[in-house]
Amino acid sequence: MSKAQAVGLDLVEVSASAEPPVCRIMDYGKFRYEQSKKQAEAKKKQAVVEVKEIKLRPKTEKHDLDFKVRNIRKFLAQKNKVKVTLRFRGREIVYADSLGLELLNQIGAILEDVAVIVQPPTMEGRQMVMFVAPKS
Repeated sequence: MSKAQAVGLDLVEVSASAEPPVCRIMDYGKFRYEQSKKQAEAKKKQAVVEVKEIKLRPKTEKHDLDFKVRNIRKFLAQKNKVKVTLRFRGREIVYADSLGLELLNQIGAILEDVAVIVQPPTMEGRQMVMFVAPKS
């Protein structure tokens, strides 16, 4: 403490868990400022992964399906996850196991070269959901 006061700096404990505890003589204000700068820089470089959603119906035609698959590819190229939702209305729910599952598996097969299926198709109420993520 006396050496730090003589120099006009602070005595900072660097590692409290070490035996004996490690201390350093430094300007604590400058040290805190540099630490905050490092944290801000690390936060800038952090990648934020968004979950985009594509909604379909069991009667979606081939051209519309191709268009939606193109959008899924675009989202995956931007390193985002995609939630593919297949919504059933009225009596369409009867075809959930056949048409619905087939349609989502078909989309998964089309996207096999650029994506990996994180969550296979599952029913959530009146809609079937599948999550797709970009390949690393």
